[in-house]
Amino acid sequence: MFNIDLTSRVPIYEQLYKKTVELVMKGVLKEQTQLPSVRSLAKELGVNPNTVAKAYQQLEHDGIIYSVAGRGSFISKINHQNLKEYAFEDFDKAVIEAFKASVTAEELCDRIKTLGEGYEND
Repeated sequence: MFNIDLTSRVPIYEQLYKKTVELVMKGVLKEQTQLPSVRSLAKELGVNPNTVAKAYQQLEHDGIIYSVAGRGSFISKINHQNLKEYAFEDFDKAVIEAFKASVTAEELCDRIKTLGEGYEND
């Protein structure tokens, strides 16, 4: 469920953060779902427990998860507005990169329409 790319330039904790948010957005991780412990996930991924702890801390700070002492970390009540804002952050970055690559606004709009049509048919 939590796969990371050790060759990526994106820090591992950030990959874990993004993957968790993605799984929440897709409905794979639902409200009250317990996450693996820091130690078990670190062992599974072959990374330092501090790396997983950093991702969990950021997720908790942003209200995606909450921790219960002695019990673990769980998915918080899902705030769809926060998830939309998160999606828009990535979208905005992608649009800026597209403009830098000389993609026009019209091309972007066409692409969004095409993607939207494909998504609506799923």
